[in-house]
Amino acid sequence: MTDTTLTQATDARPAVREIGIIMNGVSGRMGYRQHLVRSILAIRDQGGIELSDGTKVTVKPLLVGRSEAKLADLAAKHDIEDYTTDLDAALADPRWEIYADFLVTKARATALRKAIAAGKTIYTEKPTAESVEESLELARLAREAGVKTGVVHDKLYLPGLQKLKRLIDSGFFGRILSVRGEFGYWVFEGDWQPAQRPSWNYRTEDGGGIIVDMFPHWNYVLENLFGEVKSVYAQASTHIPTRWDENNEPYTATAEDAAYGIFELEGGAVAQINSSWTVRVNRDELVEFHVDGTHGSAVVGLFGAKIQHRNATPKPVWNPDLADNHDYDADWAEVPTNDVFQNGFRQQWEEFLESYVLGTEYAFDLLAGARGVQLAEAGLQSSREGRKVELPSLDLN
Repeated sequence: MTDTTLTQATDARPAVREIGIIMNGVSGRMGYRQHLVRSILAIRDQGGIELSDGTKVTVKPLLVGRSEAKLADLAAKHDIEDYTTDLDAALADPRWEIYADFLVTKARATALRKAIAAGKTIYTEKPTAESVEESLELARLAREAGVKTGVVHDKLYLPGLQKLKRLIDSGFFGRILSVRGEFGYWVFEGDWQPAQRPSWNYRTEDGGGIIVDMFPHWNYVLENLFGEVKSVYAQASTHIPTRWDENNEPYTATAEDAAYGIFELEGGAVAQINSSWTVRVNRDELVEFHVDGTHGSAVVGLFGAKIQHRNATPKPVWNPDLADNHDYDADWAEVPTNDVFQNGFRQQWEEFLESYVLGTEYAFDLLAGARGVQLAEAGLQSSREGRKVELPSLDLN
């Protein structure tokens, strides 16, 4: 009887599928911390994930990069069996089903073309390319090759923005009127304190600039929460013209370190977002969005969310001759954290793996990535020409 019971229990276990993932660029800050350690290795170390159909999926990473010594060190540190400096050989090996790209922007399109030609499923950071034309070309190539693609949309998975989406879906705001975003912090120049960001971020010729870095984020946040971006007016500024690189050598910053954007959204709402690496933080979190609607308002960050309903809105009176002693902060109520939120990068990885294995549609594909590149390109054009730039809808036809 004991043997029969054990056999039945064994037979009832879900099917297990191991997916090999080529991870290119994991020696970089984001690729290492968020995608390798906090996503793929976290999934591996917990024994995989169970999909909605009961399938058990485990992951096996292959580290790819230019420095064999760095890869060997990472592999030893995290008990990873496989690494290589030969991307072509990795793409030719059928053991590896997914190609994941965390390279610098200038190197990404070339690597993605290779992965598409090899028939690999693709999961990539943004921006997906350096121009709208190139990003659309990649999306078309993937469609023609029948390759499934996914682009990182990590900000949507932040606890604060998930709370915001719940507020929107519940109708809390009534008609949304405006969105005001503040993002950024002071990045040290590098002379008297080391900079927190690599020097290439401040050189246009190396793919740097805060518009290329952040406008793709703002595009997917705005279009998935509030409405498609129809136009942009932006002012790009290089506030600090000289910085010091990783070798403590001064260099000229050729890319903007701050951008001030106004975005008209489908449905009539207006968003204004300031992005800066030259601002000292005086807010609760490094990014905050203030959303105003006819019935209520909210201020959300990475984690927190505060709301004020119209019935609880005070009646300020502007009088420059008298000090205003009203505590406006006290008029806001904190949204409770009723859910358990996991790391946003990992959550999106899990959703993408499920979509890949089950063959379902995935909204955040290379075409979605191209829309982010389009907004960045339009923002740069707007700043150059000093005018509002319209954004036509993109398609692959």
